[in-house]
Amino acid sequence: MKKYALITGASGGIGQAIALTLAAKGYHLYLHYNRNEKMITDLMEKLQLFGGEYMPIHADLADSNGYKHICSQIFSLDAMIHCGGNSLYGLLVDLSQEEAAALMNIHVLNPLMMTKELLPKLYRKGSGSIVVITSIWGQTGAACEVAYSTAKGAQIAFVKALSKEVARSGIRVNAIAPGAVATPMMTGFTKEELESIHEEIPMGRLGLPEEIAKGTAFLLSEESSYITGQILAINGGWYT
Repeated sequence: MKKYALITGASGGIGQAIALTLAAKGYHLYLHYNRNEKMITDLMEKLQLFGGEYMPIHADLADSNGYKHICSQIFSLDAMIHCGGNSLYGLLVDLSQEEAAALMNIHVLNPLMMTKELLPKLYRKGSGSIVVITSIWGQTGAACEVAYSTAKGAQIAFVKALSKEVARSGIRVNAIAPGAVATPMMTGFTKEELESIHEEIPMGRLGLPEEIAKGTAFLLSEESSYITGQILAINGGWYT
């Protein structure tokens, strides 16, 4: 039986790794992206090796109605992976209302409304799994990333609440909270800053996108059939 998964933010470093990992396990994929069309094109080429069905979907999740375009193109569905996101550095006193609104739209409002619209497809099947890629900062918070930490904390609350609401319907909802991962989001740091981060992490290195992808595949699999409402921390021991 065919299985279909939606991955938002599929053009990002973690999103691409999740797509390749799930395709290798036989999933057919809806691949959301916004600005990185070349990255999604390159990803589509890599995915052809697995012989599945892969549909790119363009939508701007900074727009409060971005979820509607994605939902209109989803037919059969077995899993949702909310991986779309962007960081925002700076002092809270310098945050503009426009920046705050865009951040919340991407990380909170659109995933919330997208899930609301697509849940009936999972209800009809009596099964399904939702995984949210949140952040270590949603668990412990970060100075100079107050708005981002707030959005990621909201994602964790969403997972814990929704998991209770849909459990009797055979749907599981979990999250992964990565620490620092070697993706393009880290390119803004200097060599010295990266070295300092490495020193803070007990395992002494950044995580790999593939490690987040393997955690996602586990949470989607039957091997985690009695796990719901949980936040899987993949952070090298940085926050426990």
